[in-house]
Amino acid sequence: MNKNVSHQLESFDKEVDHGLQLLKEHKIRITPQRRALLEYLINTDQHPTVDEIFNDLSQNEMLGISLATIYNNLKVLVDVGLVNEMKFSNVTSRYDYKGHNHRHILCTNCGNIGDFHYDEIVNLDKIVAEQTGYQVSFNKLEVYGLCPECQKLLKQ
Repeated sequence: MNKNVSHQLESFDKEVDHGLQLLKEHKIRITPQRRALLEYLINTDQHPTVDEIFNDLSQNEMLGISLATIYNNLKVLVDVGLVNEMKFSNVTSRYDYKGHNHRHILCTNCGNIGDFHYDEIVNLDKIVAEQTGYQVSFNKLEVYGLCPECQKLLKQ
């Protein structure tokens, strides 16, 4: 196994262990469906909708997963702070595992969502707190534009 794949598997396992530990700390039972959903969200960078999650996870018939199970477990994962429910204007809610420190860019044409890293935003909390006296809980940065695919289509 090459080093990069080995590192990715190790990182994935650590994220899963962290998530399961957090659920246990909140006295939340680890069901096969809940674990599968957590692993799915850790492993994807696609910001899936409930329907996309259901379509992917329902392929495993042994899970016996329903839409209600997905909705209920997403609420649990959001409530304990493992997953973000991303609500954008004119776009269905999408879900994103919080373990990866990143921001989002959205295509104003097709709704595609991409990730980017911007570490300078960490300083924003401190600056805002100093200027306003607020105790900052979190910040949210979203960037909007045209994705490369839409740029190509619009040039044709």
